[in-house]
Amino acid sequence: MILVTGGAGFIGANFVLDWLAQSQEPIVNLDKLTYAGNRENLAELEGDARHAFVRGDIGDSALVAALLARHRPRAIVHFAAESHVDRSILGPEEFIQTNVIGTFRLLEAARHYWQALPAPEKAAFRFLHVSTDEVYGTLASDAPAFSETNAYEPNSPYSASKAASDHLVRAWAHTYGLPVLTTNCSNNYGPYHFPEKLIPLMIVNALAGKTLPVYGDGQQVRDWLYVKDHCSAIRRVLEAGAPGQTYNVGGCNERANIDIVRTVCALLDELRPRADGQRYAAQIGFVKDRPGHDRRYAIDARKIERELGWRPAETFETGIRKTVQWYLDHPDWVARVQSGAYREWVHKQYVESAA
Repeated sequence: MILVTGGAGFIGANFVLDWLAQSQEPIVNLDKLTYAGNRENLAELEGDARHAFVRGDIGDSALVAALLARHRPRAIVHFAAESHVDRSILGPEEFIQTNVIGTFRLLEAARHYWQALPAPEKAAFRFLHVSTDEVYGTLASDAPAFSETNAYEPNSPYSASKAASDHLVRAWAHTYGLPVLTTNCSNNYGPYHFPEKLIPLMIVNALAGKTLPVYGDGQQVRDWLYVKDHCSAIRRVLEAGAPGQTYNVGGCNERANIDIVRTVCALLDELRPRADGQRYAAQIGFVKDRPGHDRRYAIDARKIERELGWRPAETFETGIRKTVQWYLDHPDWVARVQSGAYREWVHKQYVESAA
């Protein structure tokens, strides 16, 4: 049994689905179901006895302690986080509350649970914290990719909150001996990605005939990691990673944002041509850059390859084609996630805050 936090979100849901497709080991899935958490992501697990879903907050210490005591997991895989830079700029407090305070309370519950385990279970227990490459800050165009030894230089409220959570995890390992593992991943993409992020936003806007908004000059560079590759990396780290170690997980796919958008447009031209015969790239529009926009991220993933034998299975070309096709095949999912809580959040942040 493992406990997964944030398992109804984008990466978490993909991990849960991937895990149960390959293993009979059950999962307890704790998710608060904020606007980006979606039970529909897990619809295929309805009635599956291996999956126990619990709606709740990682900051609810009593709830987490009760779940640990009841289910006695051998590991916690911690995805739960607020994760969008733009939203962190508009409303940073929520990010501090979830990513910092929530992680602290989860660590404390895990520590007390772990300390009371019998010796064999105590030795086998792991706390795997899923983080981001954004904690390292920004890179010059000719700088080496981020390695696990890079200094932390976060530049947004989001990345600062994730950096703080990483430091807490490290401190709980050093001070209390909690057997932790940390992964810092590059930009994920793939199925179930919420349409506030670059790739799904471009797909959804393109199909709706809307402008495809590109920040600044579009030359911001990111390393892109197909989400199912990320899931396989987390499984491998959980299986064989050394307690106390950090592993950077990347897709070996550095691309400028404008090139990502043009690739999406070209795939849509092929797979779902516009009725008027025009190219989707005609919808691209450049908008004012966001504050403090990091210029480049890149991951050096040689440690996880060298020590654990992991490499991504997908190239960007194969992964992005699968992603675009998934969105074309799931218009009902897209329509539903864009309603309700997400629409309310957009109104609050962009309309009410401007009043």
